[in-house]
Parts: sequence; structure tokens; C-alpha cells
Amino acid sequence: MRVLILGGAGMLGRKLGERLAADGRLGEAEIAHLSLVDVAPPLPLPPVAIEVDAAVADISLPGVAERVIADRPDVVFHLAAVVSGEAETDLEKGYRVNVEGMRLLLDAVRGVGDGYRPTVVLASSIAVFGAPFPETIPDEFATTPLTSYGTQKAIGELLLADYSRRGFLDGVAIRLPTICVRPGTPNAAASGFFSSIIREPLHGREAVLPVSEDVRHWVASPRAAMGYLVHAASLDRRTLGNRCCLTMPGLSVTVAEQIEALREVAGEAAVRLIRREPDERITRMVAGWPSRFDPQRALELGFRGETSFAEIVRSYIDDELSGSVAAGPG
Repeated sequence: MRVLILGGAGMLGRKLGERLAADGRLGEAEIAHLSLVDVAPPLPLPPVAIEVDAAVADISLPGVAERVIADRPDVVFHLAAVVSGEAETDLEKGYRVNVEGMRLLLDAVRGVGDGYRPTVVLASSIAVFGAPFPETIPDEFATTPLTSYGTQKAIGELLLADYSRRGFLDGVAIRLPTICVRPGTPNAAASGFFSSIIREPLHGREAVLPVSEDVRHWVASPRAAMGYLVHAASLDRRTLGNRCCLTMPGLSVTVAEQIEALREVAGEAAVRLIRREPDERITRMVAGWPSRFDPQRALELGFRGETSFAEIVRSYIDDELSGSVAAGPG
């Protein structure tokens, strides 16, 4: 099996590459070759038995998608995207990368012909949903996004479904919760504070909270996201029927509950590093985001996430901090 990860330099792409390289297989199939592609150079993976290569490429440019799938990967993970905050401030870039890049990729797959029909897993988002919401959003709820990012992801889902219907590929889109706690440094996502108010204190650094503590959101850990991606690629496509877009399991938590979990795991000293600094722009954006789902289809298909936010905090400490928390500011 040959596997291609688009967005291989990003947080999810890097972690997915590390997992697949370590596992050496995807579902029942052994991986012979793994490719990571991004607009920035993907970091090298630890030495593994399978063949791994990395390339710098922008699939939103004409002709590039044809080159990156020239070796006919069996599975394509499409994780490359302009994130929510940047997609809102730079309309042209958001549509070029998130929509045109998707269309060019699918057309490149279609153009191969000769019976080529890969599995394409799209990392979508709960941003495809927009207010007003019911208290709990069911699988059948309409996609009516209220941001450019959500709109772009919804368009990507429709393209994937149509190309799958026509038999050019086997597509599945997984609507990821906000991924928390993200490692590394803050990105341009408007949702970044959900991670930073946990991550920075765990490193002994101050964090800014731009919204009120009663804000509720749908979250899952990077560890859970890896499980979702791998499981999605291993699904029997026939189990999805004509509905290839799935809302992933997550946790519905308030910011206050996040902070309490931080206190439970890391103590009061970590909580004191959170500084309240209201931001009206972020508050308005977050107000239009969904906060609780009933992802029955995904659960029935075997997707599983965390059961408590403290579990998410502990997974970050285990995966990113070698099991220990910073002693204080630094």
C-alpha cells in the first residue's frame, strides 16, 4: 500500500505520519511507501522499515496535484488547509487553498483513469454547521456555516461526495472537533485559545483567555484525531452509502470545565497563569460555533474519543511533556 499525506508538515499530518510509519500498516494492509507533502518542508520521521519521502508542493497551483499523485497512492489523507482565523481575514487565500486545492486534487485523481480509485480521507470540521442550533446537533442537521472556513469545508465535502458518487474515488470526510490540546506554538485559528489556556500553563507560561468561561465547545485530543483518521481510511466504503461525511465524537465542555480539569491535573499554580483579556472579534466568531453533537453514525461505525477533559490534559502531558509538568513560569 502507498499512502499520501497532504499537509504533512502540520500538527495532524506530522502525528499521522509518525503513527503510520510506526505501525507499518493501515487496517489489514501493510504500508510499503509513505509520502508527506506540504507547502513547508515536512519534518523527517524517525527511522522506520517502510519507505518514506517528503516534498514541498502547493496543490492549489495548476499541475501540482497531478505530480503528487503520479505514483498512484492507495490512500490520500487531505489535511492541508488554511485555518479558520486566516480564512476569515484572507478570503482569496482561503478559497484558493481550501476549495481550489481540493478540486484540483480530485480532478487529478479523476484524470489518472485506468481503474485508479483511491480512498480519500478529508479532514473537515464542525465549522460546516451554523447557528441557530438545537441543544444537541444530530447527524441530520443541515450544514449552514457562518464563516468562510466553514463554507469552504462544506464545499469540499460536497465535491468529495460527488466525485465518490461518480466512481472516481472512495471518499470519506470526518468533521473534526476542535483539536485540543494542540502542541507547539499558537496558530492563526480563532479556536487556538482552547489549547493555549491548557498548553501554556503546562509549560509554565502565561496564557490569554479571550472569551468568558461559560463558552461551551466540542473538542477532542490529537490522539483521538489520529484514531479517527486511521479508522476512516480503514472503513468499508459501502457502510457509508451516499452519505460520506461523518461528525466525529468529542467532548462538550465549557472553558470553566477545561480550567477545572487543568487544576485537577496540574494544580492551582497552572491555573493562575491564565489571564482574562476579552476579545470581541473572537467572542463573536465562537458564538456562531456548535457546542454539542450526537454523532450516532460515527459511533455505530466504531469511532471512539475521550470520556473526560482531564483525560485530554493527561494525554498531552504524556505525549508532549514526557509525563511531567513545568514547575513554574519560564
